[in-house]
Amino acid sequence: MNLKLDITLAKDYKSNSQIGRVITEAWVRKNSYCPSCGESHLDRFANNSPVADFLCHSCKSEFELKSNIGKVGVRILDGAYRTMIERINSENNPHFFFLSYAKASLDVNNFLVIPKHYFIDDIIEKRKPLAANARRAGWVGCNIILTSIPTFGKIYLVKDGKVESKKNVLETWSKTSFLRKQKGESRGWTIEMMKILDFIPSTEFKLQDVYYFEKKLKDRFPDNNFVKDKIRQQLQVLRDKGLIEFKGNGLYRKIR
Repeated sequence: MNLKLDITLAKDYKSNSQIGRVITEAWVRKNSYCPSCGESHLDRFANNSPVADFLCHSCKSEFELKSNIGKVGVRILDGAYRTMIERINSENNPHFFFLSYAKASLDVNNFLVIPKHYFIDDIIEKRKPLAANARRAGWVGCNIILTSIPTFGKIYLVKDGKVESKKNVLETWSKTSFLRKQKGESRGWTIEMMKILDFIPSTEFKLQDVYYFEKKLKDRFPDNNFVKDKIRQQLQVLRDKGLIEFKGNGLYRKIR
């Protein structure tokens, strides 16, 4: 995987956003692979496709690319809020690639994918409507909040300038693909439990460490009056899927 972007591909463009789009899309098409099935080639959709940017013809996975100069930020600017909410709740919403690169050297610093089953309403932030004197007055955009996605859902193909093992990428993707079959609140609970594990710094943790977040979970799921029961049930789900190990006597270990 060559981490250098080819600026010569954008010689006919003047807009910084167009230049960034052209060189990053070309890089992904030439250097990336499908993180779902391992297919070595991704095809690009037509420009401004309402569907996505890339398609894997092997497993039919679709990917949208977001890129920026510098680091992958906490907030990623996206389009219309209502459209985004409808999209992530549809059957054919795409997976998302996020790419960051250095402006001076044109080296790719980070390139990660977030599978579409991590996209729930909570990670989409509504922006303020455009002012009355704006060309699109009243239009409401959105941001993707990356800090609302658990570590398990951020799968790096390139991290801090280092190419990650393709084998590890495919294994990490496979570990949480079960989320695709979960719907609504059930998926929300599992993702929240993954995020709570991120809050616990040690590899090994006790059941009481998770109970500490009972109020947070109650606030997130106010209709559930048996939060501790749900915590135990979700830990069992994560154990059965090989994301954590139960060591006995209320002690667990994270598996990365």
